[in-house]
Amino acid sequence: MKKKISYIMMAAMMAASFAACKKDNYTPPQSKLSGRLTYKGEEVNVEVNQVPFQLFQFGFGKVGAISSTFEQDGKFSALLFDGDYKLTVPANQGPFVWKKAASGAQDSISVKMAGNQELDIEVTPYYMIRNAAFEAKENKVTGTFNLEKVITDANAKNIERANLYINKTQFVSAGDYNVASVQLSGDQIKTMTGISMTVGVPAISPAQNYVFARIGLKIAGVEDMIFSPVQKITL
Repeated sequence: MKKKISYIMMAAMMAASFAACKKDNYTPPQSKLSGRLTYKGEEVNVEVNQVPFQLFQFGFGKVGAISSTFEQDGKFSALLFDGDYKLTVPANQGPFVWKKAASGAQDSISVKMAGNQELDIEVTPYYMIRNAAFEAKENKVTGTFNLEKVITDANAKNIERANLYINKTQFVSAGDYNVASVQLSGDQIKTMTGISMTVGVPAISPAQNYVFARIGLKIAGVEDMIFSPVQKITL
């Protein structure tokens, strides 16, 4: 009996080993989907790792989302198997309006993967930050910019605040991605052109003679901010 059990155990171990080898030799996804968020061909800048997107592949049993986030310049990428996918942004995410299906649910974009693919995702932001420019003087950074209100119909929203952020690295936004910031409330913004803010540059260790800056706009009732492109400023 012990000998028979021993044979059974050896067979089970060999089967497990074979299965492990098959798993180790499994070919990973190799087709790259990449692109960016755009409005009329212009990049839409967002907060790093804050605006999510989801990819769904159908026809392989249980359907589950492949989830990731857009980079701060609106770019994205994902390694996928070849096949048919649907791409969407979850509801109430992003500083823009995402198209709705007839049912009222979030619409999706069809993506057919057969090797590497590039895809620009056209969205409609509530506002765009225009002509952002920065100047450093006497250890302060001044940012000037214009605003364009893109959505003006029943879906229009007011401005909650505008922020000038500076950071010692090229990742610039709220939270841990700034060394200093200043803000204007929506009530303080009286015009859509020539808006200006100034922030002092704190001591940075190790010392460096530059910072990175950009403007962020918080829209009332919208979780995610929209941003100007990051610019490197010499002090």
